[in-house]
Amino acid sequence: MSDEQRTKDVYVGMSADLVHPGHLNVIGEAAKLGEVTVGLLTDGAIASYKRLPSLEFEQRRQIVEAIKGVARVIPQETLDYRPNLRKLRPDYVVHGDDWKEGVQRETRRQVIEALAEWGGELVEVPYTRGISSSRLNRAVREVGTTADIRRARLRRLINAKDIVRILEAHSGLTGLIAEHAAVEVDGVRREFDGMWGSSLTDSTARGKPDIEAVDISARVATINDILEVTTKPIIFDGDTGGRPEHFTFTVRTLERLGVSAIVVEDKIGLKKNSLFGAEVAQTQDSIEGFSAKLQAGKAAQVTDDFMIVARLESLILKQGMEDALERAAAYIDAGADALMIHSTEPDGREVFDFCKRYQSFERRAPLVAVPSSYDAIFESELHDAGVSVVIYANHLLRSAYPAMMRTAESILAHGRSYEAREHLMSIHDILTLIPGGS
Repeated sequence: MSDEQRTKDVYVGMSADLVHPGHLNVIGEAAKLGEVTVGLLTDGAIASYKRLPSLEFEQRRQIVEAIKGVARVIPQETLDYRPNLRKLRPDYVVHGDDWKEGVQRETRRQVIEALAEWGGELVEVPYTRGISSSRLNRAVREVGTTADIRRARLRRLINAKDIVRILEAHSGLTGLIAEHAAVEVDGVRREFDGMWGSSLTDSTARGKPDIEAVDISARVATINDILEVTTKPIIFDGDTGGRPEHFTFTVRTLERLGVSAIVVEDKIGLKKNSLFGAEVAQTQDSIEGFSAKLQAGKAAQVTDDFMIVARLESLILKQGMEDALERAAAYIDAGADALMIHSTEPDGREVFDFCKRYQSFERRAPLVAVPSSYDAIFESELHDAGVSVVIYANHLLRSAYPAMMRTAESILAHGRSYEAREHLMSIHDILTLIPGGS
């Protein structure tokens, strides 16, 4: 068979989180050229440049396989098309013409260079007017989410991203900040992946000390406020977790609400904030006692999505690295889904030392770090050390209090509020900040 007679091979790369007429148009044009292989971007590939897709990879695969004109679907593991292209050597790559600017501009250039290696051709289909995947995704987020979808999202993020970035939230308003705050860095959108329900900031916002003085019902009320206005996953700061019998009820409550994980620390007695370190009396639980608590929590949960994170206090309490490593192994055996390694040392060396030695473990769980004390350390450094989740545990409240105090003092000093205006949102902006308020 001559080259002219054989069926041409056509490659189409897409995310297909929300399939719309633009996708169908591209596939239709591709099918006119030959047999279509869709390179479906994995969760990790999509999360490398924008928000994790609403649908999981297998769900998206089933949808795309059912589209007329698609011969097969294969995973595309990176935003970079070249690994798949060099394996398949297609005659054509077909894509919408809307990738000439922005984050995919470099990807387009790489595709053209790769196709030139075997004489392939890039065919660009005109953008379908009136259709925007980003706008459709925003509309879906405005509708909200379900407890099941939200709960499962943290595990998906950990599997898909180099670093999962979590920000403290202690109210519906701060939840909205964590939900919507975003910047563009080197052409890539960067945002927070979820929220941390901090006992410190929850207590402080109520004017109470961080000694578990706020009961679980009040803390769940805060979580409900956040759940009502956000869609991203929530990690709950469970302090010591209380008695194992009480801990099981907390697990069931949070799981039912759609919270993704609870972090529980291996201490007993009256809770004192870990950032005090050895300055105040704190008692660490025995390995056996805390392992039993973890096992009770895992036995209580109903779904496989909910995560129990064991927080290691050995470095905080000056019990040494060997104790931390021994406990890490025991807690994994007890069923911990992840480990939080905590330290108050400002240089972060304890954390890095732990991470290095942890890599030799035969069985490992994802590592969580809270760089409150060692805040000069970059996320990229923590990722390179083996950390999967970074939690900014109290920063919104810590930044809000000085700003509010400055405004209060300005009003007192001047006998009017005019001088504070430069630090305030306008009245119009505060009235229209929350949709539906105007």
